[in-house]
Amino acid sequence: MSRELLVVQRARKSFQTGKTKPLEYRIHQLKNLRRFISERQGDITEAVRRDLGKSENGTQLFETLGLEGEINLALEKLSEWAAPRMVEKNLLTISDEVYVQPEPLGVVLIIGAWNYPWAITLQPLVGAIAAGNAAVIKPSEVSSHSAKVMEELLPLYLDKDLYPVVTGGVSETQELLKQRFDHIFYTGGSAVGKIVMAAASCHLTPVTLELGGKSPCYIDKNCDIRVACRRITWGKFVNCGQTCIAPDFILCEPSVQSQVVEEIQKCIKEFYTDNPETFEDYGRIINQRHFKRLMALMEGSTVAVGGASDESQCYIAPTVLKDVTGDSKVMKEEIFGPLLPIITVSGVDEAIRFINEREKPLVIYVFSQDNKLIKRVIAETSSGALLANDCLVHFTVSALPFGGVGNSGMGCYHGRYGFDQLSHLRSCLIKQLKMEGVNSMRYPPHSAKKLGWARFFMLKQVNVCRLRRMALLATMAGLAAFLVN
Repeated sequence: MSRELLVVQRARKSFQTGKTKPLEYRIHQLKNLRRFISERQGDITEAVRRDLGKSENGTQLFETLGLEGEINLALEKLSEWAAPRMVEKNLLTISDEVYVQPEPLGVVLIIGAWNYPWAITLQPLVGAIAAGNAAVIKPSEVSSHSAKVMEELLPLYLDKDLYPVVTGGVSETQELLKQRFDHIFYTGGSAVGKIVMAAASCHLTPVTLELGGKSPCYIDKNCDIRVACRRITWGKFVNCGQTCIAPDFILCEPSVQSQVVEEIQKCIKEFYTDNPETFEDYGRIINQRHFKRLMALMEGSTVAVGGASDESQCYIAPTVLKDVTGDSKVMKEEIFGPLLPIITVSGVDEAIRFINEREKPLVIYVFSQDNKLIKRVIAETSSGALLANDCLVHFTVSALPFGGVGNSGMGCYHGRYGFDQLSHLRSCLIKQLKMEGVNSMRYPPHSAKKLGWARFFMLKQVNVCRLRRMALLATMAGLAAFLVN
């Protein structure tokens, strides 16, 4: 019997005791998770530094602050999210109790990614805990130092039977995927996403796939190019470009390409100094395999900015590529590194066609002062998200669902969306054993008269809340009239 099977069995057995159902228990676990992040900030920071060369400030900004925000929101809203949700009725059920009751799914598998090893792994865990599930946590083996810290320290704060951490590589992940889960939450690339989905299908297990893709960034020639390039530079090169929602490539008209290159070059110098290699807030490529992959992607393109590299340090300078076409090597896969290609188009018409000829991206960026142009891009394209005149920041808004569409993923999370994604929204109807005369219209024989009455009662929707408001207003009006008289 494998270690992975034992872990899953233990989690399921613990879940079946019902201990996760009371909200007080979930709140206690969420507070412990928040305490873990606070008390172990030093361990987390050191692990991320060794994995990705990220600074302490960078770790707090991009890893733990968002996590704390998600936990705080869940703690504040949990009783509201978990409460029965009243729904509209029809006349046939007007006297019945009809509602949606969120309930835990069971045992969830969370497979994290290496580029943000804490935020991307533990944010889904917040939703899993809040929804009352058990969760098996599988951090990425690529970010090995973070995985080790998670394995050693997280069980000191959370219930180790309900929320075990399983480390290891491909074989351990494959063994986990053989087990039956009630939901699988995977963050990573589309190739592995297909493997996860295929494995889940054996047990009819639902999946959330947070993938990536080539997120385009269109720059309107009439916008403030300087501001646009400043925000694009930040969004592209943070975490050394290893961000699933980073702008993957720029689309702009030939007349502004030189200005775009010039402004991005200025911003790189401002953000990372003349020598990004020695700047503490500019990280490193995760390993040499990815370093070599990125260097190969530059073949056939002209380096306009940057291009320096050091394989021994897994360092690649912030780099801008020009004279790129849709057939260039760098356009064949998601870059996931500090390379920013520029492709020239004749205008927004060609930009939209270029985007729509490819897989649906995780996010589309558009920079323009023309609101009609922005709304047109929204109307004529499809993506997980669309962000106008900035980069990345939509990820910080818990009221927005975060997720992809098509090749960029399925399902979403953040805030209430994460709670709902990892809950079963159970339909409940409670009827009394009365008024059988009304119910008889449902029973055979189905005469034309009965069918007519059934059609009226079943198709007429009733907004109970509205009726209650109207009744309250009528009562108040009657009371006011009585007092006046």
